[in-house]
Amino acid sequence: MAAKGAGFREDDSWFSEAQLAKLTPADEADTLHSPVPTQMVSNGEYMPYPQTEQQQHVEYRIKQLADHASKKLGVSRRKFLASSGGMAACFLAMNEVFGRFFDVRPIELFEPAAAAESGPPPNLFVLDDQLHIVRNSRRNTGQGLRRIAQGLTPNQANGQADELGRVNFPWNPALVGLPNVDENFQLIQVMKDLYLDSQMTVGVMSNNTSAAVPDQGTSRPPRTAVESEAGEFLSAPQTIAVRNWVNKLAGSTRMLGHGQMYPGIPGSYPAGTNALSNLEYMQWQTDELKPDSWKGYTSANSAKYDLDPQSLMRRWRLDDHDVAYPMYQLLLDNRAMLKTHPGFFNVCIHKGLSTNALPSQPELGHPADIPAAARDWRELNFIMYHACIRPGFWVLNALNDVRSGRLRNSLNEVGIGVREGVPDILWSTEFAITCAELRNVYAELGTTFASSVITFPTVCAHLLGQFMKFMGDERIVFGSDSPWYGGPQWQIDALWRFEIPDDMRKQYGYPELTKAAKRKILGLNSARLYKIPGASEPSPQGRYTPFPADYASRVPDDLKTILEFPGFVADNFSKARTIYQAWEGAEPRHTRFGWIRTRV
Repeated sequence: MAAKGAGFREDDSWFSEAQLAKLTPADEADTLHSPVPTQMVSNGEYMPYPQTEQQQHVEYRIKQLADHASKKLGVSRRKFLASSGGMAACFLAMNEVFGRFFDVRPIELFEPAAAAESGPPPNLFVLDDQLHIVRNSRRNTGQGLRRIAQGLTPNQANGQADELGRVNFPWNPALVGLPNVDENFQLIQVMKDLYLDSQMTVGVMSNNTSAAVPDQGTSRPPRTAVESEAGEFLSAPQTIAVRNWVNKLAGSTRMLGHGQMYPGIPGSYPAGTNALSNLEYMQWQTDELKPDSWKGYTSANSAKYDLDPQSLMRRWRLDDHDVAYPMYQLLLDNRAMLKTHPGFFNVCIHKGLSTNALPSQPELGHPADIPAAARDWRELNFIMYHACIRPGFWVLNALNDVRSGRLRNSLNEVGIGVREGVPDILWSTEFAITCAELRNVYAELGTTFASSVITFPTVCAHLLGQFMKFMGDERIVFGSDSPWYGGPQWQIDALWRFEIPDDMRKQYGYPELTKAAKRKILGLNSARLYKIPGASEPSPQGRYTPFPADYASRVPDDLKTILEFPGFVADNFSKARTIYQAWEGAEPRHTRFGWIRTRV
C-alpha cells in the first residue's frame, strides 16, 4: 500500500487498502509534466485504468522530442514543455501514435513564430453562428456545460475516459484554473471573449425556447410564448438589444440576432385574453425587433396546438402540417424583410444532444422530419444546429458507433459490412445521407465539434469527412456555442489545424479538409447565407470595424435595464490573469494531483 503522507491524503479518496496498493499519487509518479496527460488520472472517485501501450508510446515520444529540443534551445525540459514547443511536441507524438489529426510541423518545437504560422491566418473571416449570453438576473445557468470543457467534476462524462484514455481532460486548456462563475456567461465577459480575445469577425447572438415554468413546487411547460420568454436565459427582445448595441458601438455589422420560433395554429386567443398567440408573437418580433434569422427547438415545449391560452405548449416536428407549416408560411408572408435582413429565411433548428432519446425520435433530434420540410419549403434554409449528433456533450457513444462495425451507405442501407458504407454515427450519418441532395439543408457544428476535436478526434474526423462527402464543404457552418466552453478562439485554432488522416480518407472516400474548405466552414458559407461580405480581419477603414476595447464603460442604462443588471461587472479575474501572464516566472506547471495506476 502507498504510504500515507502528511495530511493523510489517501483518506480523501474513496479507494480501499487493496486499491491504494496499486496506485501512486500522480504528482509523485509524473516526472515528465507533459501539457497533455499520457495516462488516466483519477480524482479519487474511481479506479483509473493502467497506462496503455499507445499511451506509453506517446509519453516516450514526448520525452524524446522534449529532451532533444530543450537541449538544443539551452533550457530545461520542464521549461520547454511549458512553451508552445511543448504543445507542438504533444501534437507530434499524438499524430505519430493515433494518426495525423493535427497540422503541426517539427520546426514548431523550436520556433514560436513557426507555431503562429501554422495557426489561423490574420485575414481569416470567421462568422460564428451560435453565441449566447445570460441575462444578469439568472444564476447557475452555464456552469454545468463549462465544467466539462474545463475538466471540472462532476460533469456529463461521469468519470469515463475519452478516446485517448484521459479522464476529465479539458476541451479548452485556457479555462484551466479560472473560476466557474455567473459573470463568465454575462455581457461584459462574453464581449471580451468574442471581440477582444478571438478572431471572430461576425457573430450570431442566439437564444433558447426551453423554459420550464415554476408551478406549485414543481415545473411545467409554458402556456404562452411570453410566459416562455420570461423563463429563458435570454429573450428575443434581449437578444436583439445586444445586437443593436454591438453594431452601434462598432460602427458596422459585427453581430446578427435570432428571433424565437414558436410554432402554432393560425388565429388569436379569445377576446379579452392578455396574450399573443404563438404566430402573433412571431409577427410581433418581425415588426418590432427585425431579427436576422430564426432559432427553434423541436425538443422544447414551444408549440401551441390550439388557441386555448391555458393549455400547455408541446414538442413538435419540422414536418408538422398543423403547427410548423403555418409558421413557415408566416416567414414567406414577410418576404419584404429580405431587403434589409437577407438571412430572414434562415431557419436554425436545435437537433441532437439527446443521449437517452429513443432510436427514432424527431422531436428530440432524429433527422426523419427534415427532408419533407426542406422539400416543401425550398425557399427556406434549414440549418441544423449540432448536426443531429445523438450523444449530449460527451461523445463516447459516437466513438462506440465507429468501433461497432455498423456502416451506412449513400442508399441509406445499414449493417455490418455494408458495401461502400461509412461508420454509422447516430444520428449525424443518417442526417448527412438523407439530406445530401437537399441544397437548402446545412450541418452546423456547435458543441458537436467542441465535444469531439480534443477528446474524440476520430469521431470528429469521421463527422467532418461525412458531411463533406455527402453534403459538400459548402453546406457546413461553424458555431462555437460560446460562452459555454469559453471563447471561440480555441475552436477556431483547432479547426484550422485539424486534419482527416490519409488512411481514413482513402478507406471511406472522404475529401481532404483543405485550407479552402476550412475558410468556407469557418465563415464564408454563413456569409453567403446572410448575404454579407466575407471580408478579412476588422480594421478602422475596413468593411468590419473594430469593437472598442472600452466597451464595458459604454453600456447604456437602457441595455443594463433590459438585461436585468444594475451596473458594471468588474472583470477582476481577467485583470488578475493579465498580471500573472506578465510576470516573468509565469508558466504552467502541468502537475496533476490525482492518482495513476502503476501496478496491475
